[in-house]
Amino acid sequence: MSQVMIVTDSTAYIPEEILRGLPVRIVPLQVIWGEEQFRDGVDILPTEFYERLKTAEVMPSTSQTTPATFIELYSKLNSEGYDILSMHISEKLSGTIDSAVQARTTLGLDNLIIFDSEASGMALGFQVLAVARAAANGASLNECLKIAEKARSQTGILFAVRTLEFLHRGGRIGGAAAFLGTMLNLKPILELRNGKIESIDKVRTMNKALDRIVEIMMEKVDEHFPVRVSVQHANAYQEAEQLLERIQSKFPDGQLAETMISEVSPVIGTHTGPGLLGISYMFGM
Repeated sequence: MSQVMIVTDSTAYIPEEILRGLPVRIVPLQVIWGEEQFRDGVDILPTEFYERLKTAEVMPSTSQTTPATFIELYSKLNSEGYDILSMHISEKLSGTIDSAVQARTTLGLDNLIIFDSEASGMALGFQVLAVARAAANGASLNECLKIAEKARSQTGILFAVRTLEFLHRGGRIGGAAAFLGTMLNLKPILELRNGKIESIDKVRTMNKALDRIVEIMMEKVDEHFPVRVSVQHANAYQEAEQLLERIQSKFPDGQLAETMISEVSPVIGTHTGPGLLGISYMFGM
């Protein structure tokens, strides 16, 4: 039986120390800034990206991984004897899934499955980790697919942004557009639901928004333990630390299986702007 290799993309932004030793390969999406093009997380890292964004006269844009990049990686992995499960950012947010499908069609591989996580950030990352850990223990391609499907159904992401300007400009705001024009002194609480960004509440301050995010997460998790949590931030590490402390105080010992702080990749940061704070979580796995 062939070993399974998981392919994912840079929007997951899984901390390197957690990925170490797992069968995962990452393809970078692209940040386009004027005449310059950067590979997400390779040529440009979050700290540099958000620092540059502060004074940028030209705003960055993004582009998905090309079919050619996928063809090269899939061909290499196939020649090395791997079965491949390729798990990516929601197709409603990026054309990355489409590029992967084009590559599979070109290569005609029957040991390659393309999987839409309907997520991004560590909501994608937790799905990848669940599958990669199983693959490392010998799970087959079909077994990995079943784990991915279960993980997707038990994963979520909630977040708040300082401004909706970036999401609106990038056309990725979904139902949150209802908040435009009513944003004076209001902070929207957003959820990635069925692969799209949707608004679920609005409060007066960022602090109240974070309290509400924790409350909503607790409602969704209910009694389905253990829980894995990543606090994600866009150039707001101190606030992320404080948010993680709030979350840890809500769970008795043993209910949290894994916690971490993860940065928002430059590709995602292009569409959210600096100051984003959110929670990615997976329960019952």
